[in-house]
Amino acid sequence: MSRRSTQVLARLAQAAVVVLGVVILTFLMVRVLPGDPAVVYAGERATEAQLAQVREQFGLNDGLFQQLFHYVGDAFRGDLGVSISTRQPIANDLARALPASLGLSLVAMLIAVPGGVLLGLVSVRFAGRALDRIIQVFSVLAISFPVFWLALLLQSVFASKLGWLPVAGQFSSRVEQQHPLSAVTNVAIVDALLTGNWAVLQSAGLHVVLPAVVIAAYPIGLIAQLTRGAVSEQMRLPHITMGRALGFGENELIARFALRPALTPLIAVSGLVLASTLVNSALTEAVFNWPGLGSYIFAAIRAIDTAAVVGVTLVVGVAYVLINLVADLVQAAVDPRVSLA
Repeated sequence: MSRRSTQVLARLAQAAVVVLGVVILTFLMVRVLPGDPAVVYAGERATEAQLAQVREQFGLNDGLFQQLFHYVGDAFRGDLGVSISTRQPIANDLARALPASLGLSLVAMLIAVPGGVLLGLVSVRFAGRALDRIIQVFSVLAISFPVFWLALLLQSVFASKLGWLPVAGQFSSRVEQQHPLSAVTNVAIVDALLTGNWAVLQSAGLHVVLPAVVIAAYPIGLIAQLTRGAVSEQMRLPHITMGRALGFGENELIARFALRPALTPLIAVSGLVLASTLVNSALTEAVFNWPGLGSYIFAAIRAIDTAAVVGVTLVVGVAYVLINLVADLVQAAVDPRVSLA
């Protein structure tokens, strides 16, 4: 077995251990929260017989380690318990909410990564000039804007005043009534594309613009700054000086010799940013009434639905681990010098 294969297996094993740790931490989080889980599920007016039935149903009478064993086993089987607000399995609720959030985050990253890299490269190409300063100011503002303020600002300008884009929702209910959408992945754009529902596809495409831009604001500013810094550092190395002496132009030097070495840290940061958008998009989803994890967890918090909140925490934690694992593997594939150990 090659050294690289050994590193990949070790990285996979490390990710599995971290996932197990996340599951155990969520179990402990449930147990340290105040209140009786049986009372939370059955209600404060439940009788002793009803509470005893709930405790027996969910294994609350078992010892702590036995409960942990069952919880870990259930979590790895996808059983996250039952929501007290929806009375549905939490896994089923998340299966509907997670794709909508993940789809929105992916659209935001499709805006942020190419846009941030392009802005960073333009900033390097015109370093010290007015365009470079404008891009740097823009990137700082994009990172600094409060999410809710930017969301409300874009709604006010592009939805309320100009009327160019819809204000909220995943797609128009009026369009959906005329052209019912069949759920396949629970991502409106993907489902409309797969089923050939062009009316809903157009509506969903318009509805995703504003929330995606809000979520993309922070990563596009961050990636622009990182790209500028990484490529600028490459441009000061001896092989770039040699390229200039050989007659290569600045654009060719950036594209052929400076960009690829700078991609390694960008891939790692992009993975972290994609994972963080699943959490940071909660407020954006609430403002835009987007039916994803954000809307689900806000409803769970209002209903004091501890099990649902813990379920979201577990899913997001696992998503962090898996996305970072993929980012590390891609980073190692792009740059053989990167170690996975």
